[in-house]
Amino acid sequence: MTIQINTDHTITGTEELCSFVESTIAKTLIRFDNQVTRVEVLLNDDDSNKDGKTDKRCMLEARLEGVESMAVTAHGNTVEEALKNALGKLESLLDTAPGKLQDS
Repeated sequence: MTIQINTDHTITGTEELCSFVESTIAKTLIRFDNQVTRVEVLLNDDDSNKDGKTDKRCMLEARLEGVESMAVTAHGNTVEEALKNALGKLESLLDTAPGKLQDS
């Protein structure tokens, strides 16, 4: 599974952040490793000029073999929290994907 990380101008994509994102995604989605070929991550701060709760946003787009890509978005107080919230949504979505594939 390839993981591509993108950030907006308000979030610095440090090596530490990228390593955290990659390892968190890999651990969370390990059971889907044969199905998910690529995960694109977009991290940004919706309200970059102010301090505020739940203003960090994480969008994840998963590409699966033979299926249209699936995307989820989640917010959090920190980038890490937004990532974990988005991964929870993506995991739920991927759990239902095999059933949807067989139905079509």
